Amino acid sequence: MSSTEPASGYHGYDRPPEPDRSLRNRAAARRTALAVCTVADVAAGLLGLWILLFLLDANTANPFVEFVHGSADWLAWWAQDIFTMDTEGLRVVLNYGLPAVIYLLIGHGIAARLNRA
Repeated sequence: MSSTEPASGYHGYDRPPEPDRSLRNRAAARRTALAVCTVADVAAGLLGLWILLFLLDANTANPFVEFVHGSADWLAWWAQDIFTMDTEGLRVVLNYGLPAVIYLLIGHGIAARLNRA
């Protein structure tokens, strides 16, 4: 090996290309966007499931129904009693549906922003 050749054995033009940093950043942004979408979809899904279980008069003593109701209450704590109408079903649809829609809009909006970056 001559003193002008690099120790790695590559000649200047034979060197493997460096991974494109922007490709890695884009891939990381897409993975993050997917995670954000997934969290928003799961949150909205739990809220929607509680609305459905409530409207179908599910057994509230059932552990699964209790879990869904508890999760929905936790996710919608900030929107409880925004709407206070006499019809119980409509009240639940609005008080749990509003957070579901907001989670979807915010989550998918953040994901779209990340995918554009």
